[in-house]
Amino acid sequence: MNKIANYFREVYSELITKTSWPSWKDLSGSARVVMIASVIIALVIFCMDFAFENLLKFIYSVLY
Repeated sequence: MNKIANYFREVYSELITKTSWPSWKDLSGSARVVMIASVIIALVIFCMDFAFENLLKFIYSVLY
């Protein structure tokens, strides 16, 4: 049990003294980049899905 308590003390100490946390400005900038990238990827996937759907509808209408 002493090993577990020692482990958590060391984890806490490392988080407080050795970890560098980003500033609020850096964090919000990174969040914006992730949101913009997510929207762009979603739009690309939507366009590809729309194009393939219409292409397959055309092919099926020609074949049947």
